[in-house]
Amino acid sequence: MGRPPDTHSAHAPAGTTAAPGLTPDLATPIPWLRWALMAAAVIAGALLASCLLCTVCCCHRGRRRKRPRDKEAVVLSTTGLTTTTHLVQPELGNVASGPGGAQQWGRLQLSLEYDSGSQEIRVGLKQAADLRPGIPGGTADPYARLSLSPDAGRTHETKVHPGTLCPVFKETCSFHVPPAELPGTSLRVLLLDHRRLSQHRTLGMLSLPLGSVDLQHVLELWHPLGPPATAEPEQTEELCFSLRYVPGSGQLTVVVLEARGLSPALADPYVKVQLLLNQRKWKKRKTSARKGMATPYYNEAFTFLVPFSQIQSVDLVLAVWARGPQLRDEPVGKVLLGSRAAGQPLQHWADMLAQARRPVAQWHRLQPAREVDQALALQSRPRLPLPGF
Repeated sequence: MGRPPDTHSAHAPAGTTAAPGLTPDLATPIPWLRWALMAAAVIAGALLASCLLCTVCCCHRGRRRKRPRDKEAVVLSTTGLTTTTHLVQPELGNVASGPGGAQQWGRLQLSLEYDSGSQEIRVGLKQAADLRPGIPGGTADPYARLSLSPDAGRTHETKVHPGTLCPVFKETCSFHVPPAELPGTSLRVLLLDHRRLSQHRTLGMLSLPLGSVDLQHVLELWHPLGPPATAEPEQTEELCFSLRYVPGSGQLTVVVLEARGLSPALADPYVKVQLLLNQRKWKKRKTSARKGMATPYYNEAFTFLVPFSQIQSVDLVLAVWARGPQLRDEPVGKVLLGSRAAGQPLQHWADMLAQARRPVAQWHRLQPAREVDQALALQSRPRLPLPGF
């Protein structure tokens, strides 16, 4: 009879052989691997779901934040339209801002005080603001020229403030005005852009009638500037010269270049160059005369020896002389330079000292000779008696 069939061999999968002595549980795949794969899949799904949830929450928050910003921006823009006119010039009130208005020409702060004892009006020039530049986005070198109208004989010029549209002057000057002439007198302040070798540009003008101002108290107010009046005559007599100082050798070189705006009635104009030390006449030179010329050209140089220890004690005076209708030489006008000068001459003198060994040229308006002499308070040297006189 044959062998009975082996149960183990009958249940073995096809193509495999069962190892003898092993149980069926150990031969089948291990169950914990399935559970590990399932756990990893669950964890990955949870991470992916959390990432998606965070992305949705961030987008939702971004939308909520953008909406209030848009609303806030609209509110700020609408309020800016209503407050701009109040922030431009709060001191001036309702001032027109159209073409040629006060805001385009700027404003000026000054103080007025009248002394009835000395019959003088003191003008304190404080500062200017919002001046108009020559080109958009540009700047200026402003200075102020003060005078009284209709008597414009005496003027006062401030020093130049380079590179600003809001200069701070802090200068004071006085004018003699009798009380009876106050109602018909006006204070005239002209702001100019300083240019060394060309005509100065007008920045604005203020004409203030003194009769409309209460001079019993010290007034310090802001005033709007306007365009200059073209009908009023301007003093045009000017002199151009250059200065050069060498501290080591003590050489002060003055080059008289040219003059312009002289009256055609004057004949043979020439220039006197005078150096003063401690208010006394020290050295003097003069150019040759130019016959029949209202714009004479000289180009003559003069050198003075001034030690560095005395450069702050000297005064330099350039005077234009000419033969008048009475056939005698008369002073047309003078320019005072030195530490006691003011305005543009003082600035020119300071530039000469700051730029040592380099010539500095500039145009200057001629001042009345009597006014310059009073500013100098010249003390003439005593004359010795000569035999036979």
